[in-house]
Formats: sequence, structure tokens, C-alpha cells
Amino acid sequence: MARVGGRNAFFAWVVGLGCAGVVGVLAFLAIPMIPASVSWVGGAVGGAIDPAATSGPVAAGDEDAVAGPPTECAQLYDQALWATMRFTKGAVLTPSTDAPTTTAEALVTALQPQVTLTCSWHSEKGDVTSTLATVPVDAGAIAAAALPGAGFTCTTQEESTRCTRTDGDLAETIEAGGGLWLSTSENAWHPTEYVTRTSARVWG
Repeated sequence: MARVGGRNAFFAWVVGLGCAGVVGVLAFLAIPMIPASVSWVGGAVGGAIDPAATSGPVAAGDEDAVAGPPTECAQLYDQALWATMRFTKGAVLTPSTDAPTTTAEALVTALQPQVTLTCSWHSEKGDVTSTLATVPVDAGAIAAAALPGAGFTCTTQEESTRCTRTDGDLAETIEAGGGLWLSTSENAWHPTEYVTRTSARVWG
């Protein structure tokens, strides 16, 4: 095979060995950075998962994993509503087992709801508080009979009775059925379809 003019085999070998040496040195210098790089990638991937949304046994929006009524605030919301609530400017969630926030105090006294959880949201838009509790199985019928006199309008859902009342910026909802109670008080802040979507998490 004819040699190509202008090439020097010795020079080519020298250059090749030099390049290999440089690559080797760079690889050696990079070894200490491998653990840090792996840690950084792991942190970046982990950071994409919202720990607040996955706290507890079930993540918000994981309908298939929820067995029975919600037992913590994150489970009361589907993923989209949870994100809406959390990322509203100034939003702060305070979980508790406080009594229902409602003007229907006489009904609360009569039914004595046993509170499972109360989720109180405060933001620059206003306040939203929801309470999930257990009540007698006939609580829906009692609410439908008692609340219209207090300014509520009641309708029958598939598995519950829902009573609502609006007074200026205040919107109240009390829903009961199957031994469960879900009440919501929205003061100035009215997230889209909040009542319907939280109700679906309880009775859906």
C-alpha cells in the first residue's frame, strides 16, 4: 500500500500518545467529582417531586390508593386543586381537628360531628376551611330539614345532601351522607369547583 505524501509516522505516534496522556490526566482529575455529580443528579430528580404532596401514606390525587375517606388534608384534594391551593400567593395550610367553621351552630350542636380533620387555608385572597367528620347516618335528612330556615339551600346528591349559603364574600357548604360530614367555609377566596372536587374525594 502506497504511503501518502507529507505524513510522518513518528510524529503521528507522538501526537497520539500525547492526546491519550491528556485524556488520562483529565479522567484522573474527574474521579473525585463522580460522587458529587451522582449526588447532584439524585437531588435534581428528587427535587422534582413535591414532598408536601407525597407526605403520609397517600399522595394527593392518587385516587386508586385512597381506601375510604381521607385521613389527612393532602388526600382531600385532587392533584390540580392541591396545586391551586398550595401555589396561591401567601397560601398557608394549617391542619387540625378543630370544630367545623360554620354559622349553622345549632346543627353542629345537634349532630355533634366527630372531626377527622380540619384543613384551614389562609392566603392573600382570603380563607378556606374544610372539615371532615363522622355523623349519624340520618344527618343529611336532618340538615335538609333544619338548614333552609337558616338561609341555606339544600339539594340531594347521589350519596349525600348538600346545603349551601352565600352572604357577600362568605360561601358556606355543609354536606352529609352515609355517616360522613364535609363542611366548607370560603371567605373571599373561592377556588374553582372547590366544593364539588373535595366532595368527590369523600363520596366519589
